[in-house]
Order: sequence, then structure tokens, then C-alpha cells
Amino acid sequence: MTATPTDVPIGGDSIRLGQFLKFAGVLDSGGDVKEAIIDGFVTVNGEIDRRRGRQLQIGDVVGFDGRSVRVCR
Repeated sequence: MTATPTDVPIGGDSIRLGQFLKFAGVLDSGGDVKEAIIDGFVTVNGEIDRRRGRQLQIGDVVGFDGRSVRVCR
């Protein structure tokens, strides 16, 4: 069973995956973000995504380590 995602409001219409993981407090440092993404531990809308620069849109759900957060306005 997957947990209900926590909504994390951003200031615009999109944000990069690496920035969002830090902004949402999922990971603390850019190095941790880079490693987690490259190692395939991060999902976007249920699919592994290894692109730190991936542009997330409103409504996208990012998962890491059993936690999920949703990009919202």
C-alpha cells in the first residue's frame, strides 16, 4: 500500500527534480540528491527517473525511500 503523497507547493509552474527533492526536505544535500537519482532510488509518477534536471510539473508525484511528495501550487 502506498502512502498518500504530501503536497509541497512551489513558487511557479515547474521545478527540476533535484531542486524539488531538496526543497521538499526529502534529501538534505545536493550530493545526496545526485547519488539517489543516479542509483535509481527516485521515482516520478511511479517510474524510476535518473535525470536530476527533469522538469516536474504541477501534480507530479516524486517517491523516495517509502515517502512520496506531490508538486502543487
